[in-house]
Amino acid sequence: MTDTRARPLSATAYAPASVGNIGVGFDLLGHTIDGPRDVAHVRRIDAPEVRIDAVRGDVRGVASIPLDAAANTAGLALQSLRSALALPYGFAVELDKGIALGSGLGGSAASCVAALVAANALLDAPLPREALYPFALDGEWASTHSRQGDNVGPMLIGGVAMATPTRLLALAVPAWLHCVVVHPDLVLETRDARAVLSAPYALAEVVAHSTHLALFLTGLARGDASLIADGLRDLLVEPRRAPLIRGFDAVQAAARDQGALGASISGGGPSCFAWFDSRAGAERAAPAMRAAFLDAGCDARAYVSPVAGPRAELLGDS
Repeated sequence: MTDTRARPLSATAYAPASVGNIGVGFDLLGHTIDGPRDVAHVRRIDAPEVRIDAVRGDVRGVASIPLDAAANTAGLALQSLRSALALPYGFAVELDKGIALGSGLGGSAASCVAALVAANALLDAPLPREALYPFALDGEWASTHSRQGDNVGPMLIGGVAMATPTRLLALAVPAWLHCVVVHPDLVLETRDARAVLSAPYALAEVVAHSTHLALFLTGLARGDASLIADGLRDLLVEPRRAPLIRGFDAVQAAARDQGALGASISGGGPSCFAWFDSRAGAERAAPAMRAAFLDAGCDARAYVSPVAGPRAELLGDS
């Protein structure tokens, strides 16, 4: 039944940072964290267009974010939404960035998802959350020239998500699973991180990696820490990207020394993550992981969060 109540003319939403890939699930799996976030303020306007009126924030990369809607993840996502729904009106967007670009924490995706959630609240008939997924994939194209869903997917629905080109599925997550995400003061552009993956892989490597993915997904479904640990080992992407991240080997070793189920690169890097079987374990490991980056000459910030992190939500009308 269509909601015929008058819709607000403006809305504000946030989207949380995320861990893309989760090591074994390249362009397929991701989860959100309770940490940094982007906020989008969206107004419904009479003009049939999408405008990016402002981008603010004190994080790295904000000055380079384009105001041209077609080149901005939030703008392109809302253009896609307008086109698909044949909307006679448009949207004006202001973004407050809390997630640095090139951090491996879904900085471009968060702006896109926050804007979609806010704009959805302004529709005469708001869409179900999962129905926003194709528009979020379109928005990602503006940043990476690809339509991967491992960041936008979990941001839309929260927790751990399996995000294929056509399906967005929430996966079971044991409440005891916690993570540490460490963000060093480094920049690694997503396009550069993807470039090192262009060479072909041997079939044996792909088969071994698929085995790890199967173990990992089964461990999640069963809530089995041993299976998760056996599976959370990236044989394909991590070996090629690790040399791009100063201090990565030491950070990963620090996590394992503190009892991590597994540790790898968050998204395209340079941020790193590790999973633990308790919050206490994650909190013990966070200082050691951060110290490993400091020893490599990089300042860093560590976040401890449930693996079942939050989803994007409205913050109220502006």
